[in-house]
Amino acid sequence: MEIALRPVHDSDLPVFFRQTNDPESVRMAAFTAKDPADRDAFDAHWKRIRALPGVVNRTVLADGDVVGSAAVYGEPGEREVTYWIDRAYWGKGIATAALRDLLAEVPERPLYARVAADNAGSRRVLEKCGFRVTGHDRGFANARGEEIDELLLTLGS
Repeated sequence: MEIALRPVHDSDLPVFFRQTNDPESVRMAAFTAKDPADRDAFDAHWKRIRALPGVVNRTVLADGDVVGSAAVYGEPGEREVTYWIDRAYWGKGIATAALRDLLAEVPERPLYARVAADNAGSRRVLEKCGFRVTGHDRGFANARGEEIDELLLTLGS
C-alpha cells in the first residue's frame, strides 16, 4: 500500500467530517470536538486552522484514497503533532507511515503529542516514530464526557 501526504484540499473536508463522526474512533481519540456532528463548527475549525501561519496540515492518502489527516501545530518550542486515520484502515501501518512522512517534512524538534492513556494503538504509533512518554496528565475528554488520564510524549530534546 502506498502512503502519501499532500496539502488539504476543500474536497477532503467532507471525508474528514465523516471520519470524525465514527463513534468508536471518537471514543478512542477521546479529545475531540464537543459535538462532532456539528458541521458548522467543523467547517469553522478547519477554516481557522488552514489559515494559521506555521500550521502544517496534510491529507493522508493510501493508494490514492483519502484515509485521514495529520498536522503539526502550535507555537515554536511547543509544537504538537496530531493525526486521524479512518477506522477502516487501523492496524495497517498507515498512521505510522504518515507520521514518519510528516516528521520528515517538519524537522524542528522538540515536538510533542498527547494521547488518551488507554489508546494503545496511538501510543504505539508515536513510539514507533521516536516519541517517548515524558509525562502524565488528566484532561476533560469531550468524547467521554469526563476527565481521563492522558500521556504526554516528546520527540527530541
